[in-house]
Amino acid sequence: MTEIRSETVLPARREDVELHTADGLTLVGELALPLDRDPVATLVTLHPLPTAGGFMDSHVLKKASYRLPALADLAVLRFNTRGTTSPRGTSEGHFDAGDGERFDVAAALEFVEFRDLPHVWLLGWSFGTDLALVHGRDPLVEGLILLSPPLRWSTPGDLEAWAEFGRPVTALVPEFDDFLRPEQARERFAPLRQAEIVPVDGAKHLWVGEKSVRRVLDEVVARVNPARSPLPTDY
Repeated sequence: MTEIRSETVLPARREDVELHTADGLTLVGELALPLDRDPVATLVTLHPLPTAGGFMDSHVLKKASYRLPALADLAVLRFNTRGTTSPRGTSEGHFDAGDGERFDVAAALEFVEFRDLPHVWLLGWSFGTDLALVHGRDPLVEGLILLSPPLRWSTPGDLEAWAEFGRPVTALVPEFDDFLRPEQARERFAPLRQAEIVPVDGAKHLWVGEKSVRRVLDEVVARVNPARSPLPTDY
């Protein structure tokens, strides 16, 4: 057994993929699957704000893809939204402040549906939480997990629509978040009646440090595949 550290990459089937949007763009991404078995559930990840450095390799999402196929039998899809660049490449198009990105979210969901991946959850971080809340109400989606939600582009109407949609929503809110802290989050999420607000003591918006990453991944797995929670710290 070896301790899982910040840069540990566990075994998985990893595949470069392309997503094709209804408005004619090609987006680049990666699908990570358990090495020798079918996944039991699927995470479609939505990265932080690209104009502030967010991309498919933003560290929590990258570590989810590095660890969760092996530790929790999850499929993890990461991709660059329109106009976003990472070592995987650049997605076509231009950043559209959350509007045109509706086609990007739809393309990701179409991809996992085409691949017949099971039990799809959206995992959004910062800007990605707004994409999930505004554009993620699809029958395929079984729930949302929101990391550091700023509620910048999403409106009370979006939250009310999710309340009517009825799927579970969990928001992990850092104690020292730059945009929305736990007490504010409880007030702002009030229209979304089933929202579970999880305050995370000591954490900040960027979830820096292995302790924060492990907390996030444990909370994700506890909701998406609770049989594999809590996650081990060795492999």
